[in-house]
Amino acid sequence: MPGADAPAAAHEAQPGGAVGFESFLSRVGALLMGRRSYEVVRGLGGSWPYGDRPVLVATHRPLQPIVSQVRAVDGEIAQLVAQARDAAGNRDIYIDGGNLIRQALDAELVDELIVTLVPVLLGDGYPLFAGVRQRHQLEFVRHQRYGSDLLQVALRPAKKS
Repeated sequence: MPGADAPAAAHEAQPGGAVGFESFLSRVGALLMGRRSYEVVRGLGGSWPYGDRPVLVATHRPLQPIVSQVRAVDGEIAQLVAQARDAAGNRDIYIDGGNLIRQALDAELVDELIVTLVPVLLGDGYPLFAGVRQRHQLEFVRHQRYGSDLLQVALRPAKKS
């Protein structure tokens, strides 16, 4: 999971509209993503966006990896995060997928959340934080505007007293 003290340079806008993604990804050693998120990335076509990083896909169903770095994993969230940490070495892990993020938040396994706000109401979709089992107090770490259309906010779960 991204460290709370990431340098400001990690949030520079990238060519092609990837808001700081390449700089962010340079700190990531492995990804843990849900099956739906994997299918979305897989369906985008083009080159594989995660390079040679291990990508662990949480799924109960058979998985046909599109690159050799992808593998299916199954288990409780703490086990999945531990596997991702092992695969990441001493680098951050990136959790992608609403269900996995909610589970990791509830298990207190998230160091930082990075949320990019786009001023468009879709009217449908999957709410990111609906379904968390407990209240989570968050602290603002930093924010960055990209033009007039995007606001990226980094949040850290508050320490419990």
